[in-house]
Amino acid sequence: MEIKVKQEGNIAVLKLAGRLDLASGTTLKQNMKSLFDKDVTMVHLNLAEVEFVNSSGLGTLVSIMKEIRLMKGRLTMSNLASYVQEIFDITQLSHIFEIYATEEEALSSFQAVASN
Repeated sequence: MEIKVKQEGNIAVLKLAGRLDLASGTTLKQNMKSLFDKDVTMVHLNLAEVEFVNSSGLGTLVSIMKEIRLMKGRLTMSNLASYVQEIFDITQLSHIFEIYATEEEALSSFQAVASN
C-alpha cells in the first residue's frame, strides 16, 4: 500500500492506494501513530485508489477510529470505490464512519463542525 500524507490546515489528509489488508494495515497504523505523536487528531482518509479491503483492513480502520475518538478527534473518509462502499454497507460500518463522496466535502465538514 502507498500512503501519501499532506496537511490541510489542522487536518491530516492521507491518500491511500492499493490493498488494505493485514500487512498494509500495520503500515497505516504506524503512520497514524506518528501523527498522533504530533497531536494530530483531525484525520481524513481518501480511499479513491484502494482496490481491496478485507476484514483485517476493516479492523485497522475501526482501531484507528477508536483511537481518534479517545483523543476527542475526528476521522472522515471519502472517494470509496463501489466495491469498498459495498463492504462498508454490508458490515454496517457505513453507519459508524463519516463517509463523504469527495475529499472536498469531507474537508468542508470540518469547517462546518468547527463553526458550530
